[in-house]
Amino acid sequence: MGLTLYYHPLASYCHKVLIALYENDIPFEARIIDLGDAQDRSALQALWPFCKFPVIHDHERERDVPETTIIIEYLDQFFVSDYKLIPSGFNEALQVRLWDRIFDNYVQGPMQEIVNDHMRKANGDLTTARATLETAYGLIDEQVKSSAWVASQGFSMADCAAAPALFYASTLHPFSEKYIHLSAYFERLMDRPSVQRVLEEAKPYFSLYPFNSDIPARFR
Repeated sequence: MGLTLYYHPLASYCHKVLIALYENDIPFEARIIDLGDAQDRSALQALWPFCKFPVIHDHERERDVPETTIIIEYLDQFFVSDYKLIPSGFNEALQVRLWDRIFDNYVQGPMQEIVNDHMRKANGDLTTARATLETAYGLIDEQVKSSAWVASQGFSMADCAAAPALFYASTLHPFSEKYIHLSAYFERLMDRPSVQRVLEEAKPYFSLYPFNSDIPARFR
């Protein structure tokens, strides 16, 4: 096997990389990491000292690659010949990278803050986190008003980032009715076979998600 993916099926950032792998039918060995298990944690930390997944190990090149965006860039370079998730043209590629950052920083980020606050029972002030999500929703809604995908003519790395970010964020801060274009884009993402496969594999683990009861029944 050329690649080993160190990940967890519930983790949103892992979903981003899984979608990229499934989009291009890239074979890999799946290594599920339980961060509560000392041996698993040690194995991950040996690959990436920050002990965060996902990480891929490329056996042919003997290289460990962390961080979701970098992983997808790496896959596009070495494992994809036809359908690239990052366009070759500079301007379009720049848009894809920009929207990838928007979803990671301004949707995933505040979503994780809300989840972590709940898990710590901190009862902190989440006004800023929710305001950030609301700003992001408005920006996305405008962006997809006249296009099927968020940053490119075709499905791209930005959409890989969007699917898990919006899936989990919407359970914490649902889209208001005014975001009709965002809602339609979300449905297109959820209809994508690669996304459906990732969510199907995550189902057995949804009970571990603190807001499991807020996941729509159609996904559970």
